[in-house]
Parts: sequence; structure tokens; C-alpha cells
Amino acid sequence: MDYVRFGSTGLQVSRLCLGCMTYGVPERGTHPWTLGEEASRPLIRQALDAGINFFDTANTYSDGTSEEIVGRALRDFVKRDDIVLATKVYNRMRPGPNGQGLSRKTILTEIDHSLKRLGTDYVDLYQIHRWDYNTPIEETLEALHDVVKAGKARYIGASSMHAWQFSKALYTSRQHGWTEFISMQNHVNLLYREEEREMLPLCADQGVAVMPWSPLARGRLTRDWNATSERASTDSFGKTLYGAEADHAIIDAVATISRARDVPRAQVALAWLLQKPGITSPIIGASKPQHLEDAVAALSLKLTAEEIKALEAPYLPHAIAGHQ
Repeated sequence: MDYVRFGSTGLQVSRLCLGCMTYGVPERGTHPWTLGEEASRPLIRQALDAGINFFDTANTYSDGTSEEIVGRALRDFVKRDDIVLATKVYNRMRPGPNGQGLSRKTILTEIDHSLKRLGTDYVDLYQIHRWDYNTPIEETLEALHDVVKAGKARYIGASSMHAWQFSKALYTSRQHGWTEFISMQNHVNLLYREEEREMLPLCADQGVAVMPWSPLARGRLTRDWNATSERASTDSFGKTLYGAEADHAIIDAVATISRARDVPRAQVALAWLLQKPGITSPIIGASKPQHLEDAVAALSLKLTAEEIKALEAPYLPHAIAGHQ
């Protein structure tokens, strides 16, 4: 496993981050394809054995049960100081006017709930899951600053939003002397490259770590165009992200290089992302041991300039997907 600095901080993270949306009670929340605790624990252990020290979850995943399952497994398998644990806040957790969002009340409530579910005194990275159009960014940032000063989070990060919004947040924190976002968890893969226009250059300029979600496009980059999976058939959010006819040619390009290299398509698609400038730690999902094995193998797969050109050439501009 390779380890890198997390943006401009001194924090060291594994080159791969294990995304934990896959782990949670299937009957809870909106992800019926998740794995329960018994099936999740061996995969979390496998990730640790592979050298992954970076784990990302969210309060909203499977109605909080992802945090519970991941927290128990990590407590059993590893020393708390040896891992980097991340979670997120924003999405709805309960009915009522203050059951979601990024108000001061919600942030200070939800960090305590997340810490209780995770069974830890602090998270290493506390992230806003999306931009809150109903709360002034000053209120959100000051509340996050207070979370850090209270010792409940070591760093703060953000997830998918417009580059102008992220720039505004960075400037506002700097203006007030508040804790700044050190990371951006955004949507980047071979089927969705709109972040290359503004967000990735902004992060590079500001020394912000980039940890892309859905690096394999919800599995679409690992199978034929018309093939499907149990998750794909029930993933309502995923259905809003992909499906453009132009993407067909990109999937074919991945398959062609996969055959030529005699490696799984997942390795090709992830290797492309890992070689992209400015990418810190892609967030990989794993519901089978092979998923982790392919992700680790992708670290050693170096694509040629000609192969990268072949993968990127078919891309056409896409509408914004993954945030509003």
C-alpha cells in the first residue's frame, strides 16, 4: 500500500479509501443492497490487512447503521490512532424542520450522534455532504470550527458542490480565522469528468486533497453496457448519474484495454483515476473480496499515454450530476 500526504496537511492516508456506504442494515435507509454486519466485517478486515488506513462513512448511510457497524469492526480490529476515520453531515436523519442541513444546531447535534454510533471520541475528518442553500455558509463554517476546537474532529472537508461555492467557503474561513476545509470528496470517473473544468484546478491551487466517490461509476465501468447488477437495479440515486449513450464508447475502451492487458476492467478504470494529477485517495466500495483485490492491484497498473488517450477520447460534456 502507498501512503500520501492529505492535501497540504501533515496527515498521511492510504492511496485508497474504503467507502463504507456498502455496510449497513439493509432494511434501514434507502440502500437495500447493503451488507449486514456479519458480511461486512471480513471486508473491513481485508481492507486493513491490505494496508488501507482510511475509512469513509456518513451519518445518513443506512440510517446510521453504517457508522455503528464500521465503528464496532474498527474497534475490534485496529488501534484507533492507527486509522483515519471520516464521516459526513447534511442529509436528513429524522423528521422535522431541523432533521437535516448544516445549521449550527444540526451540526452540533449530529456530530455527537455520529461519535456515539462510531464509538469514538473524535473523527479525523468531518465533512459536509452537500452545500446547504438554506443556511448561511458563515454559520456552517463557524459551527464546524467549534467542532474542531472541541476536539470532536481533527479536520473538516466538503463534498460535491460548485467550485464557486467551495472557493467562497475557503475564503470565508480564511477571512474569519476559522478552520478551513482540507479536502473535497467529489464525483470523478471516466464517465463523469466535469470536475476537471474548475473544481480539480481549484483544489490543486489551494492544496486541497481530492477523494473522488464512485470511481467505477457505480460498477458501470466494470461490465458491458447492457449488463446490470442487484445494486444497479435498486440504486435510485445511481440511476440519475449515468446512462448517456455517449458513455457506451468509453465502456468499450475500458474493455479493449482490459483484454489487451489481461486484467479486470475495474483495474483499468481505477488505474486511470489514480494516475490523474491531483487525485489523493479514491473512495472504493467493496461488497466482495475481489473488489478490494482489484483496487489494490490497480495501484501497480501503469497505463501508457496512448491508453489514457484512448480512454479519454470518447468523452463528451455532461450535465452536472451528483449535486445541485
